Amino acid sequence: MLTPPITSRDHVTGNQQGPTEIVEYGDFQCPYCGEAFGVVRDMLQALSNIKFVFRHFPLAESHEYAMDAALAAEAAARQQQFWQMHDALYLHQQELSDTLFPELAKQLQLNLEQFQEDMQDNLLVSKVEADFESGIRSGVNGTPTFFINGKRFNGDYRNLLAAVRH
Repeated sequence: MLTPPITSRDHVTGNQQGPTEIVEYGDFQCPYCGEAFGVVRDMLQALSNIKFVFRHFPLAESHEYAMDAALAAEAAARQQQFWQMHDALYLHQQELSDTLFPELAKQLQLNLEQFQEDMQDNLLVSKVEADFESGIRSGVNGTPTFFINGKRFNGDYRNLLAAVRH
């Protein structure tokens, strides 16, 4: 089961009141998460009843830029641009680097000085680590991992849309 349930700290998109809640634990550098990004985007376009939440699960041991990408998304969130940065990171997944994050912030017209400052903020590190720890408590051991209405989805993420429709 999902621990903790969705809270106000979470990043939510789609139908805020949607009866179907999907939580993804993801890593911006994980190639499977990159594939799942397209699946989720298509699902959100196809179905109007989905409340979608993204939680960070950076696999920093194997993905050099996973933690910094998560921090970039959180820094963008402070300027109300989490989902725009989320999408940009996945769309530029092959180019993740220390120079890409400020470039994406610039493209999103964020306050660059604030963005750079926020990238160094330990509160954002704590937020990402809290997401990661909630994933561990929920039984996540890889990415992407999805929960549908609080229950772990053990199928192939490519079949997520079909699972939600049933």
